[in-house]
Amino acid sequence: MKFICLGYADPSVFESLSPEEMNAAMQECFDYDDELRRGGHFAGGEALQGADQGVTLRMAGDRVAVTDGPYAETKEQLGGILILEANDLNHAIALMSKHPGVRFGPFEIRPADEAINALIAARDAALKKT
Repeated sequence: MKFICLGYADPSVFESLSPEEMNAAMQECFDYDDELRRGGHFAGGEALQGADQGVTLRMAGDRVAVTDGPYAETKEQLGGILILEANDLNHAIALMSKHPGVRFGPFEIRPADEAINALIAARDAALKKT
């Protein structure tokens, strides 16, 4: 079963680290990701650029309005996602509890919606045939 793990962090924490401390922290995260890979639990992931590089879309009457920055006004910003293979939520919690990234901010873990993802995969397959 897939779980989407959303890693949040306060950007000021990273800004306070020296380049050596930042490299060491990243290496620790990469090493744990490798451990997840060896166990067949790492199914993908993406780091995100700063929230100031993003935009938010929302309906404003009958048109879509685009605003700069993240949707949520919080100190902690979404920094990346990790797609995890785990037996169940408790297994996902156990695996992500050991991730060094948890020291920098909270991780939100959500089960992937397999029913909707099956519809998306079927749609992708149908488009590839055309």
